Amino acid sequence: MTATIVPPATTPARRTAQPIPITRLVKAELRKMFNTRSGFWMLISIGVLSVVATGAVIVFAPDSAVTYESFATAIGFPMSVILPMIAILAVTSEWSQRSGLTTFTLVPSRGRVIGAKAIATLLVGLGSMAVAFAVGALGNVAGSALAGVDTVWDISLSMAPQMVLGNLVGMAIGFTLGVVLRSSAAAIVGYFVVSLVMPGILVLLAQVRSWFEDLQPWIDWNYTQVALFEGATNTGEEWAMLGSTTMIWIVVPLVVGLLFLRRSEVK
Repeated sequence: MTATIVPPATTPARRTAQPIPITRLVKAELRKMFNTRSGFWMLISIGVLSVVATGAVIVFAPDSAVTYESFATAIGFPMSVILPMIAILAVTSEWSQRSGLTTFTLVPSRGRVIGAKAIATLLVGLGSMAVAFAVGALGNVAGSALAGVDTVWDISLSMAPQMVLGNLVGMAIGFTLGVVLRSSAAAIVGYFVVSLVMPGILVLLAQVRSWFEDLQPWIDWNYTQVALFEGATNTGEEWAMLGSTTMIWIVVPLVVGLLFLRRSEVK
């Protein structure tokens, strides 16, 4: 009897799974920022408050104060509060809305998800600032026409990028708190403590301790942010102060928060 040799069964080659492109992740994060009620109304409030602030300048400001800088300052105040809240909600939504398990199952690399959230936050911030500058320009033209004065464009090309950078720094602080705390309520409270309470404490400490007076600009991020809003960051030392406060309040806490985030349990 002749034995029959059966050839070994061939195993089908496995298809290598391709990672989701970062552009698709960014689009998904942008949709999340617009789809939730809190995020949607936060974004709507940017346009609404820009119009309200513009109208307030036209109605209440004296004729001599109807300038582009006045409109930009009036619009910039509410935006300096809203934009960090948007950055916080962009991060904490995965935990507050309990969607993190789904997100990190589809994209196991948490660093890529956080990176996509950071890019989406940056795009929203730049778009919001563009809307604010446009509304301020329209308000400046309309306000000067109603007041019967010449239209004054007193924001230089070097000052505008600093104002944008000042708002982006505020968003970065909010984003960092969201990564570190991963709770919407805790991060929002933490932001108001860092932006309102801590600067006052540092100023008081500089007044009562002479040795701290020269050190304050190097650790007080609110000090460097105000300088950006005023377009007063011009010298190398002032940019070094901005770099120092950014390292203390953004880079170091963000790195620590990312390390804990990558090891934390997602429910």
